[in-house]
Amino acid sequence: RNLTVHNKLLKPLTRNYESVNATLVNRGYSVGVRFEESPGDLWINGKNYTLQQFHWHLPAEHHIEGQRFAAELHMVHRAADNSAVVVSMLYHESKADPLFSMIMEGLKHLGKENTEVPLGTLNINELNRRPRKYYTYVGSLTTPPCTENVIWIILGKVMSISKEQITTLDSPLNSHCKKNARPCQPLNGREVDMYDELN
Repeated sequence: RNLTVHNKLLKPLTRNYESVNATLVNRGYSVGVRFEESPGDLWINGKNYTLQQFHWHLPAEHHIEGQRFAAELHMVHRAADNSAVVVSMLYHESKADPLFSMIMEGLKHLGKENTEVPLGTLNINELNRRPRKYYTYVGSLTTPPCTENVIWIILGKVMSISKEQITTLDSPLNSHCKKNARPCQPLNGREVDMYDELN
């Protein structure tokens, strides 16, 4: 917290997602969901970014106040010029996550690396909820080639995921990718801004 800047110029996060056809994908190093058509957009600084896919990391890659969490969801968005925004949701181990529950059956049928399972229409409307708090900074993607100049948005509300869901998510990964989180990186002079609706 002492390294964040409460930036009152930041705006509420505006997202507009809807239910579309999706496919569960095992890349070997991560399990994620690919959308077969545009599920909706995120607007930042007047620019439109379309949600393309989301995937999980075990454990989480971002820390808040030194705390590391059980899992992290990365929602990857791209603009027309291919610039990227990643919205991150952190999870602690507790109750089952409703979003994850919708793909649990598909995960049970997912094979090893480079396998896919059609999910049909996936309802992601709950992701439209406007967060009251988030952190943002400019960094890089966390998987090779670790592309730079990516806008990161870390949602302030920590969600819950069950032990069973973590195990199911971990099972299809390659044996050397069971812990697929990039180590926490130094700030290297970067500023982390915070949006807080209540302050």
